[in-house]
Amino acid sequence: MLRVEGLEAAYGESRILFGIDLEVGQGEVVTLLGRNGMGKTTTVKSIFGLLRPRGGNVAIDGRDLTGAEPHRIALAGMGLVPEGRQVFPTLNVEENLRATARPGKWTLTRIYELFPRLEERRRNMGNQLSGGEQQMLAIGRALMTNPRLMVLDEATEGLAPLIRADIWACLARLKAEGEAILVIDKNVDALTKFADRHVVIEKGRVVWTGTTQEILATPEVKDRFLHV
Repeated sequence: MLRVEGLEAAYGESRILFGIDLEVGQGEVVTLLGRNGMGKTTTVKSIFGLLRPRGGNVAIDGRDLTGAEPHRIALAGMGLVPEGRQVFPTLNVEENLRATARPGKWTLTRIYELFPRLEERRRNMGNQLSGGEQQMLAIGRALMTNPRLMVLDEATEGLAPLIRADIWACLARLKAEGEAILVIDKNVDALTKFADRHVVIEKGRVVWTGTTQEILATPEVKDRFLHV
């Protein structure tokens, strides 16, 4: 569904990505791992056309969409839960969910079933929600676009442990329903409970890739590239 090959990106003269390769197949959950400042969010921005790549290719369902405008990426079936959540602060929960909705299996009813707290807060403005509720809303908003592949950038950053557990349970349920997901987060132990494959980057380069079984059997990967 998503294939990234040799992706290069920069901010001005500062090169950030040096040939990133990754792919996500139908129904797969793939993680993008690395310490802060290693290029994970830049990779996401480059995939979604928020930062024009300097080289490489981004293909969705075999279509080359390298550097395409973000709305074209969305129309191709990609949904984004951005770092920092970025909900619409002056729209209420229901308006946030409807704002970018497209027809499909994910409806308001299904989102409220997935996150009952959002139904309770549906008349509250985006800026009246807690961080955890905003993250639920950001996930729900992405699902309401009925994407074929959803990308979560820093899925649980800054959230309380109980809220993190809710987010992990949500992602495990989405995987069980056949959703394809690319997820960026630092909690490797939680991710290995439901992810299929893992891509580790260091200073803008892929330094390791493998299955959950392989990363569990290779503790030096976490020690070398993921621990602070």
